Amino acid sequence: MSAGNYGKAFAYVASIEKLPALVFMPETAPIDRKHMIESLGANVILCPRNQLLNNVEKHTEENGSLFLHSFDDPVLLKGNASAGLELANQMSEQPDIVVVCCGGGGFLAGVSLALKLLGWTSTKIYGVEPEAAPTMYEALQAGKVVHTEVRDTIAAGLAPPFAGKHCFEVIQQHVEDVILVSDDEIRKAISCLFKLGLVVEPSGAAAFAALLHHKVPDTMNKNVVVFLTGGNVSPEDLTKHINEAKK
Repeated sequence: MSAGNYGKAFAYVASIEKLPALVFMPETAPIDRKHMIESLGANVILCPRNQLLNNVEKHTEENGSLFLHSFDDPVLLKGNASAGLELANQMSEQPDIVVVCCGGGGFLAGVSLALKLLGWTSTKIYGVEPEAAPTMYEALQAGKVVHTEVRDTIAAGLAPPFAGKHCFEVIQQHVEDVILVSDDEIRKAISCLFKLGLVVEPSGAAAFAALLHHKVPDTMNKNVVVFLTGGNVSPEDLTKHINEAKK
């Protein structure tokens, strides 16, 4: 199950390995992402977000398929941790703050795990979620993964139906806090990044939106790193987001 990035990677690897692949996508995912995944040879089924996991589990049981989780898989967390290693290799010294987008929590958990295991104990790590999908935010508030009402958001890639349990355990230990941003704040971040020559999708711009709107604590005169995590946005949607950001 995926709203975009994971589905593309999953479909690509399945095509290389010549394996049949099926991706369940939320109905709210941009249609160009569905077409991209299908172009890589995978079949795509659209369904309501709250039915994704049930549909995956039903299909797996009925067909003997292998379910590769798009965010709550310990092996996937190790893969995501490589982004933390890349950051460490590019930095001559530890930054004061690192800001990372968060959906189910796989990428945030992987990056934070890598940085803390590398000894970056003084670096504060923040996750960023859409206000409409505060799954990890509410999990941290409750001290456990809880049911969260997820609404539609332009950051579809950050709006899974629940937070990952494995992800939560890592994030609770290594992440300072999770910050919420609105769709309007994300649009303004997309527009600002575009003016800098960067095409970034809504989910990929969420972390920058938190910094742009002064939601990350204590950044004055600090060395801050922000992860931008994807460019899956059509020219039409990009134009729409930029125009709406001007209102």
